[in-house]
Parts: sequence; structure tokens; C-alpha cells
Amino acid sequence: MLKKALITTLLAAAAACSQAAGPSAVAIGDRATWPAPFASGDDFDRASRAELLAFGKALADTERLSDSQLQARLKVKSFDHASVDRIRARYWQRLTANYIAASAHCGNDAAFCETVRDQAGFMRAARSFDTPENSAYQAWFSQASAFHATYVNELLRLAALFPRISSEIDTYSSREIDGSGLPDRTFLLTFDDGPSARDGSTDKLLQTLRASRLNGVFFTLGTQLQARLQQSGAPVTKDAYRGMCVGSHGWEHRSHSTWPAWQESVARSIGLVRANLPDSVVPLFRPPYGQRKADSGDFFASQGLHVALWNIDSQDWNEKVSADEVKQRVMTLMLLWRHGIVLFHDIHPKAQVAVPWLQQQLGGAGVQWMDCKRFVAANINNPY
Repeated sequence: MLKKALITTLLAAAAACSQAAGPSAVAIGDRATWPAPFASGDDFDRASRAELLAFGKALADTERLSDSQLQARLKVKSFDHASVDRIRARYWQRLTANYIAASAHCGNDAAFCETVRDQAGFMRAARSFDTPENSAYQAWFSQASAFHATYVNELLRLAALFPRISSEIDTYSSREIDGSGLPDRTFLLTFDDGPSARDGSTDKLLQTLRASRLNGVFFTLGTQLQARLQQSGAPVTKDAYRGMCVGSHGWEHRSHSTWPAWQESVARSIGLVRANLPDSVVPLFRPPYGQRKADSGDFFASQGLHVALWNIDSQDWNEKVSADEVKQRVMTLMLLWRHGIVLFHDIHPKAQVAVPWLQQQLGGAGVQWMDCKRFVAANINNPY
């Protein structure tokens, strides 16, 4: 009966993910089209500059559309013009800062190294970005143009719906963390919806992380953790998360936007973590789908919690996206954003494939995977 209950809760969590209000298409790229390995920080910066210009070009293309045209393109029933403008402006700022960082050590013959001193300069470079037909980067440019056009749609769709439908696209207060404050080339791994039944996907991922000398924040569902505690007992479960950080994802995977019992869900779920995983608990809460109420900050403060969002969505929960596509998507977004919080789900096996591959590919490129306890200490005052 216990095994059946665990399977039921896993299926329910997966079904909940599929019911999230997502786009009709997500960006999938092909890193094999990039003609050079990532053997150094300069290699990372070259590829980063290229992705920044390609995304900037796609973003600029949307500015030529009227609100009604963009709304039709995004396939949304409501369209918040102010939110779209605010998010677009923020992206131009971040893209410019990232491009200047990626260009800091450009040589005279470095590829994709336009002279950019300010946002206006980057916007000009992005709008005119192209590659010659005989360029070694032409195959990459073709697929990158499609990737970023779709990815811009993903982001502006969330912006068009915000704040009517909240998401990771924006924050409400300083108690919400989205990854934008991390140092350059620094990333935090996070995993939602677990734990799985013993010896399942969560345990395999934990083994993978330890083998790679990595850790991350696991945002557990109360129902999942309770079932695992009943199956394995508190000492074994505590040992399973040794060296990791554990936050809360709520008692059930339900949106807070229309759920009267969301506060009870938060308090009950973080209470379960604190009582049973005292060595791993961190004061972080991740709202299901990223959806929470605009005025929820005082409640989270009363619980001693910060809201942890993300800026790199792996789409590993999406059954239409393979493990190979997940890892390539995440790498492209790491090159684009240059720092941030990566969202995976430990109840699905794709992170087991993606994380070691990313570490191997970027090991010589100056990328840092941030220790989760250091992340909490750096981002939260008096975290414990």
C-alpha cells in the first residue's frame, strides 16, 4: 500500500507540472552546431557573446510589433503592456552588462566582439547581428535564431500574463531571490518535487551529484517527504540528503493564486523539513509554478522564509523535451545569462544526464557551481 501511495503522489506531481500554464513551444537548440569546444574562459565568453547578440536580435524583433500583434504571437488571452515593457527593459540592461563582461578580454580578432560601451551600443549591435553565409558559425546562427525567437516568446508570454498570473519572470520584494545577484559564471543547482521512493530518481541524482562533488537545493513536497520518511525512516532520509540543502515546495503541488490553504501548506511543509532534516534545511520556499500572491511577503517573513525563484528553466519535466535536449538548452541559457539559478526536477531522470554533461563540458571554462550553503549565507541575513 505504501509503494502504491508513493507512485500515486509521484504521478500527481508530474501531472501538476503538465497542467502549468506553459507555452505551446519551448526553445530547443543544438550545441553541436557550435564549431569549438569550451577549453577556456575565453571560449565561454566567445560563445556567450554570440548567444547574447542572437537573443538581443530576437528581443529587438518583438519591439516592431504592436501589442495586438505580439499578443497574437504569444497566444495569450490577456496582455499587460506595462509588464512586457518593464521586463523587456530589464533584459536589455542585463544583456548589456553580460555582453560587456563577456567582452572584457577580447583580442583584436575575437569573434562576436563589437565595441559596446553602453546599452544603446549593445542594442545597435544586436539589431544588426548577422553572420556571413560562408562563416564557420553559419550553422550555429541558423539554429540560434530559431532558438532565441522561441525563447523570447517563452519569456514575454510570462511577462504579458504578469501579475495576473505570477511566475519567475519578476519579483515582488527583496525577500524573493531570482539568481540575478550571483557572481559572473556562477550557477546554483536546484531540484523540485521530490523525494522519490527509496532507490528511485532522487537517490540516483544524489549519487550523481556526490560523484561530481556537487550539491544543490532540493525543494521537497510535503506529501513526497512524508511518504519517504514513512518508507525509510528519519535517520536514513536524513543521511540521503547529507551535504545537500533542503527547502520546501509546499505540501501539495498546487498554485497559491487561488488556493485558500496555501499558508497552511507552506508552514506544514517547512515544518516537516525542519523537524526531520535539521542538518540540511535552508529557509527557502519555492512556490509551485512560481505562482504566489503579490502580498505574501509578510507571511513568508513570519515563517522565516525567502522565496527562491529561478532564471534558467531546464524544461526537464516536459515529456516533449528529451534529456539530450535538456542539457543543450541549459548550456545555451547558461551562456546567455552567465549566472543564476537552474531549475531541475529530481523526480525525473533527465538531470542525472544533464548535470554531469554540463560539468564536463564547462569544466575548463571558468564556470562555478555554487555551494548551496554558501548561497544561503550570501543571500539571506541570519539564515538559521
